[in-house]
This record gives sequence, structure tokens and C-alpha cells, in this order.
Amino acid sequence: MELVEKNIRPRDILTLNAFKNAITLDMAIGGSSNTVLHLMAIAHAAKISLTLEDFDEISRKVSNITKLSPAGFHSITDLDVAGGISAVLHQLVQSGMIYTDEITVTGRTIGENVKESKVWDSNVIRPMENPYSKEGGIAILRGNLAVDGAVIKQSAVEPEMMKHRGPARVFDSEETAYSAIMNREIKEGDVVVIRYEGPKGGPGMKEMLSPTAAIVGMGLEKSVALITDGRFSGGTRGPCIGHVSPEASEGGTIAIIEEGDIIEIDIPNRILRVDLSDGEIKSRLENWVQPPTKAEEGTYLYRYSKLVTSASTGAVFKY
Repeated sequence: MELVEKNIRPRDILTLNAFKNAITLDMAIGGSSNTVLHLMAIAHAAKISLTLEDFDEISRKVSNITKLSPAGFHSITDLDVAGGISAVLHQLVQSGMIYTDEITVTGRTIGENVKESKVWDSNVIRPMENPYSKEGGIAILRGNLAVDGAVIKQSAVEPEMMKHRGPARVFDSEETAYSAIMNREIKEGDVVVIRYEGPKGGPGMKEMLSPTAAIVGMGLEKSVALITDGRFSGGTRGPCIGHVSPEASEGGTIAIIEEGDIIEIDIPNRILRVDLSDGEIKSRLENWVQPPTKAEEGTYLYRYSKLVTSASTGAVFKY
């Protein structure tokens, strides 16, 4: 009611700089890769232009100063006791990383909201000059396997997997990939590719929680990567690359990957590619046949699969 009295409306709060503040915070705490989808979708509704490049640009500037489970050993409760999100924001303000004049739902600016906040445990919330890593929690990868981009939570990746080359193990659903992992068909060095699980292909872009958990459970998170046009849970850790765009159901390169193709992952240099020539990719795509949607015709999910956009644009409805 106070917001109504002050005539502060959603679009007064949802400015481009406010979205950039949200991304900055997410990079600092190493938050979920789902942040990319959700913020882009909200920005679309608010008629704000937000792109994957904004995420990566901020990630290169903002250090990761917390390591929360499962990417680290501190819990969300530890973060709260150490000062919480307000304390993290205060440090970001002190470092000049936050647009402090953005109005918030309190009726005050974000700078005013956190000016009295303090860090009570610098082991949980590290100072900006002593971060866990110099870059933020999320990275945007591109290459011939993700022409429109892919997302990885790099803060949850082991150092030895920041760069990786390995043979593709290809699956057309989450369930078949999970079975193969549990049956010990996946070996060290492999790159598990799960496709047709994107916004159109799912339809609905399910979390690939079971396969990622199975890889960790099998002790393969330091030797096996996973790539998908689906998405992940905030609880995912390891070299798991999601939101590959264009997705398989749109005829993205991920649709024509074959068993044994060599996949290159280079997170520091933001590269995701398959070791195929442009001519070979073009030839395979010309022979590719789009499979029917998994949704029953006439259902809401069927309509959704026809109207939803790529993950690279927030998986929103076309107008």
C-alpha cells in the first residue's frame, strides 16, 4: 500500500540497471544458471532489452566471493548468519559494482537499503580483494555447437575440467542418459549430450537433475562433462553446460551430433564446439528430420511448444 501511495510501479523498479544489479549479485554469490532464464524472461515482460552478452560482460568484471553448497562447503544459513545478501550487496556497493540509485520495493534505493549492512564472517563472504575466483559464477559459452549461446555455472566446475575434449555420448532424452550413466556405460573423458529437452523439445525445458546427480554419484564429475539444451537445478555441480541454443528441436547443431564426435569445452575462453567442419555440419543438417513434438496435439503443452522461443532469449512466448 505504501508503494501505491508513493506511485512506485513495477516498471519504476524493473529498470535495465536494476537487472544488471541482480546479475552482479548472482555472479558474486555463484547463483544458479536458472537466473539467466528467469531474469531474461522478466526483462522481456518489462520491455527491457537484456542479452546473454550482458551476463558474460558482468561475469568478467565481478568476482565470486561466496562458495555455497553444492559448489562449496557453506550453506545458505551460513550466508545468512554472515550478513546475508545485504552484506554481499554492501561489498559490491563499496566496490562500485552496483547502481546505487535504483528504487526498490522498500521505497528506498538499493544503496540506502544496504548502507548499514556488515559482513560478520569473512570466511563465508570474502572481501572483494580476496575472492574465490576473479570471475563471476556463470559463464556464457559460444561456438559451432551453441551459435546462440550456452550457460554454465563455472563456479561449480573443478579446475581440471575448465578445459576438456572428449567423445560425445548422445541421448535424445533425460531418461535414456540417466539409464546409461547408472549402467556404467559412461567412461572417464566422455561428454554426455542430452538433446530434445529444450523449451520446444521437452516441451518445457526440464531440469536435468537426475543425470547430473548420477554423474556425481558415480564419481565422474572431475572427468565427464554434460551438455544439454535443457536446464539444470541450482543444486547442480560439475562441468554441466545447459541452455544450448538453438536447441535440437529448432535444428541447432546439437541435433546432428553423432556418437563419438569430439566435443571441445574451453570455459576460460568461452568456447563450446564440435570438431566438425562447417561443410559437415551443413550436410548433416540438410539430412536432419525434425522429430514430432512429445506433447499431445490439442494440449496446452503442444501450443507451448509451437510458441515458445529459445533459451537464449528467456524461453518466452512469441507475440
